[in-house]
Amino acid sequence: MVDIRHTHPGAIWPASIKEHWSLYLIEGIILVLLGVAAITVPVIASLAVAVFLGWLFLIGGIVGAVTTLMHRHAPGFWWSLLSAIATIAAGLVLVGWPVGGAVSITLVLAAYLVAEGIASIMFSFGHRQQLRSGATWMFINGILDIVLAIVIVWLLPIGALWALGIFIGIDFLFGGSALIAMSLEARRTA
Repeated sequence: MVDIRHTHPGAIWPASIKEHWSLYLIEGIILVLLGVAAITVPVIASLAVAVFLGWLFLIGGIVGAVTTLMHRHAPGFWWSLLSAIATIAAGLVLVGWPVGGAVSITLVLAAYLVAEGIASIMFSFGHRQQLRSGATWMFINGILDIVLAIVIVWLLPIGALWALGIFIGIDFLFGGSALIAMSLEARRTA
């Protein structure tokens, strides 16, 4: 017999959430804790994000350059080498000048928050019947993400150093709260 819950596209998420509610609860709690930490020390959180991404770019670029140089006769060699060099350069800039990197990352954060806000709002509309309070929290999180993106762009470049940490903290705090509410509601209905 076919279980209709798993064949209807709109019903896949609620069944999955019900089955794994505890994982969503744990993720929500961790996000809330990280959010509080980022809000408490926003400058450190901003610089940590810039330095961490810088090291990721630097290591990724070095690995890309090594593998490209090991395969000099492969198609697209020069493009691959140019990409690796650009990635290394981006990593060096972020690690060497994390304040400038924080400003750049703040712009990327604004774009991310707009996309995340739209996705959260659409998710809340798609699942408002199955997860009432969780969908409400997702909707609020989506609106908040879009408002934060507008504030970030308005504060540039002066407030970028603290804004990145605070806004990541706020997003984590509300996103974690939404996951906690959704997981607890899914637990009750399971």
